[in-house]
Amino acid sequence: MRLKDLLVMALESLKANKLRSSLTMFGITVGVFSVLGVMTAIQAVESSIEEGLAELGANTFEITKNPAVLFKGKRNRSSRPDFTYKQALRFKRLMADSPANVGLEIVDRGEKVAFGNTETNPVIEIIGGDQHYITANSYEIEYGRNLNPEDVTYARNVVIIGPGVQEKLFPAVNPLGRIITANGKPFRVIGVFKEKGSIFGESQDDLVLIPISRFIYSYGKLRNLSFTVQSLTKASYESVMDQAIGTMRVVRGLKPGQENNFSLRTNEALIESFNEISNTIQIGAFIISVIALLTAGIGIMNIMLVSVTERTKEIGVRKSLGAKNSSVLSQFLIEAVILSEFGGVIGIVLGVIGGNAFATQVKSSLIFPWDWAIIGLVVCSAIGIGFGLYPAYKASKLNPVEALRFE
Repeated sequence: MRLKDLLVMALESLKANKLRSSLTMFGITVGVFSVLGVMTAIQAVESSIEEGLAELGANTFEITKNPAVLFKGKRNRSSRPDFTYKQALRFKRLMADSPANVGLEIVDRGEKVAFGNTETNPVIEIIGGDQHYITANSYEIEYGRNLNPEDVTYARNVVIIGPGVQEKLFPAVNPLGRIITANGKPFRVIGVFKEKGSIFGESQDDLVLIPISRFIYSYGKLRNLSFTVQSLTKASYESVMDQAIGTMRVVRGLKPGQENNFSLRTNEALIESFNEISNTIQIGAFIISVIALLTAGIGIMNIMLVSVTERTKEIGVRKSLGAKNSSVLSQFLIEAVILSEFGGVIGIVLGVIGGNAFATQVKSSLIFPWDWAIIGLVVCSAIGIGFGLYPAYKASKLNPVEALRFE
């Protein structure tokens, strides 16, 4: 018989038992969904991280009190001493001869900013920084000006606002020269940042930048003080990092042999941290999918054996009319593969939808993992053939005379 005829007969047989066929496909769907959903989500996060690292600035690393976390969560509250502003200024002086920009930064998250009777939601980052902040963090000024050394030295009440703040407070008014209040303190707007979008699911436009000296004077918060160091050239990146570590050890008063009581956040460290998390998730998804697919494969074998028993007389009639063993075997194998592949396709579709639903939460671009989709289809075919082979072989070996007598 032609392959087309065998395919039509296989589909007609499966349509005759829709509920049974659907339940059999469900196991395959769950297995493929678990893999495709996880892999789609991971690739979406990888894309978000790559875009985010590009936004952090080229040849940049950060010095913080505690290790940074990749995603939102509880940070490690260690016994390490906080950075002081005196240490920060000394670090900048000692790094003055290095081929690098050193930016200081203190962040107070979840605050409101107001202009007149209009105020933002409590999602604004109030950042205390210096004139090097925008360069080290790859920000640009849309209009107005950057902070200058005098703003920092004299702790002036000036502020640069992000596009998110401008959109909320000044939708149709030029904000330059206007007085806003940040966490209850008045500041004069001297500039507006260019839009940067989101990184790791968080907006980079809901911020205001004030001189770090004014931040300390107004709020007295130093627990989040960090240093952003940007090497001026890629070739000097490693030497600048070594110099920064050595300088910070001097500033922190560490003796030879003592461990660093500060941490470095580099792009490589973020990638390594993410890879550790994703590898664990992938292993878990693989185990779940293997169990689901093996269970589904056993279900396919069981259903096909039942089908052989139910259609014994049909097989006898076909064989008595001249059907070859290979034709009977091929038909039952095709049925098993169709069950497996249909379940796999549904699992792929649901997995991609689920993974991209997560991608929208981290504000990443939509992903279709073609490689994993193809692997899923190949695995589904292997399951259909592997678990459908014995029932198909059993059907092909039925004696036509005994099959016709079967009740």
